[in-house]
Amino acid sequence: MTNYSTKLNELLLTTARQGASDLHIAVGRRPTIRIDSVLLPLAKEQILTREDAEGLVLALLTPDQKDRFLKLRQLDFSFNYEDKARFRVDVYFQRGFMAAALRLIPAQIKTIEELNLPPILHDFAKLNQGFILLVGPAGHGKSTTLAAVLDEINHKRTDHIITIEDPIEYLFAQDRSIISQREVGQDATSFHEALRAILRQDPDVIMIGEMRDPETIATAMTAAETGHLVFSTLHTNSASQTVDRIIDSFPPEQQGQVISQLASTLVAIISERLVPRQGGGRIPAVEIMLTNSAIRNLIREKKIYQIDLVIETSVQEGMVSLNRSLVNLVRRKEVSLEQAEGFSLNPAELRILLERS
Repeated sequence: MTNYSTKLNELLLTTARQGASDLHIAVGRRPTIRIDSVLLPLAKEQILTREDAEGLVLALLTPDQKDRFLKLRQLDFSFNYEDKARFRVDVYFQRGFMAAALRLIPAQIKTIEELNLPPILHDFAKLNQGFILLVGPAGHGKSTTLAAVLDEINHKRTDHIITIEDPIEYLFAQDRSIISQREVGQDATSFHEALRAILRQDPDVIMIGEMRDPETIATAMTAAETGHLVFSTLHTNSASQTVDRIIDSFPPEQQGQVISQLASTLVAIISERLVPRQGGGRIPAVEIMLTNSAIRNLIREKKIYQIDLVIETSVQEGMVSLNRSLVNLVRRKEVSLEQAEGFSLNPAELRILLERS
């Protein structure tokens, strides 16, 4: 393998054509793609040597990115393959060898319906103020769901939408809204610094790619408190765990204020899993918590453990537990019982719900 730029282009094109979500480059393995959660080595490719992996990784980088990568030993950025595909890239070292993980970002932003998401997500695109969180494991559709909601705002409202991302994932085509997309590292030094300046940029809607530290969380809540619609993501497994994580991010002396702000600004938490679908592909199972008076009181009283019960008993208000979402998918024969149990946080309860139906 000598012309690494050409070989990289071939691998990127294969990833896009095969409908894969990811491409992995690592020494001692063939280039490997992920399709419907399953890793598949590319049988026609040779096993990568140290030189091959280094050549492919460096072919992704600009000279400035190469300098930063060699200094930091890890780097996140976005990469455009001609006009055919866009990737979110993480290059890193493992056992002293260069490696890369590339996530394919579809060029077309899908709608809420096309993603098989609950219709209640349309309601979030109509709000003028509040704090909405999308949570779940990495690679389970948070960014894609956020893009669908933001693009609906873009097509229906005359707003100024500002995103702060690391790196920028979906590229929006401005329609009725003005969309300013800021990339950490390129357009801003950090999430926190970008957020500190954001209220001077006259936003209506703010999207923070990920809440990584207490400063970012605090600024996001303040922005929601001062009349903005704020969206963000967290790597948590459920609505109740998300509330706990936010509160516990702060030292005890600040938690009282955080609890008060969270109770007053939080509109909803959407927890998402992409479950392998019978017949191929993946379909979302979605927990939805809407912040009603009962949820607000539980947050203020720090009785977070009771949130799951409120979600389970508030179906009429539009709330759905993850298990109920999984049960509905099993009933509709969209996913198998085994897959549903694998993604459930409480498989025993899942089986009870199925027996009752």
